[in-house]
Amino acid sequence: MVQADIVASRDRLDSGELRKAFGCFATGVTIVTAYDADGRPRGMTANSFTSVSLDPPLILVCVATAAPIWSVLAEAPGFAVNVLSEHQQDISQRFATPVPDKFAGTAWREPAMPGGPILADVAAHLVCRRERHVEVGDHMLLIGEVLDFARSPSRPLIFHQGAYRAVA
Repeated sequence: MVQADIVASRDRLDSGELRKAFGCFATGVTIVTAYDADGRPRGMTANSFTSVSLDPPLILVCVATAAPIWSVLAEAPGFAVNVLSEHQQDISQRFATPVPDKFAGTAWREPAMPGGPILADVAAHLVCRRERHVEVGDHMLLIGEVLDFARSPSRPLIFHQGAYRAVA
């Protein structure tokens, strides 16, 4: 296939149908948090999260470049990934919408190491140092080195085909 064929095929993709195809992959739900330049907590819901390496301990989160938190995460020296528990659907929805103070009414604490806020009652949290970020398409691949983490016996919140699900 020549390059022109690849471009022509890409032009025919239906983005709505592609989104549905992507949604066939069940994911956990996370909230990525960081502090902005003024020290205010910021956060966003993300399901594009994966482990990358155990040695060194690295993770990756994908963030849309159009997201308001994009510039915060691109500059912050650290961040946290909060893996939501199955009972935290309301928090997931709040952090996915453009409300002025997403942390209002949400229990959280400062991390022991430089990073982002740690939300209460999560299935797990990972405090990370920003290793690097790479802009790809309309997203930023944010890579972090895990400095600290904890997990709980809670079951994770799952997202599949546009809806929240429970682990069976």
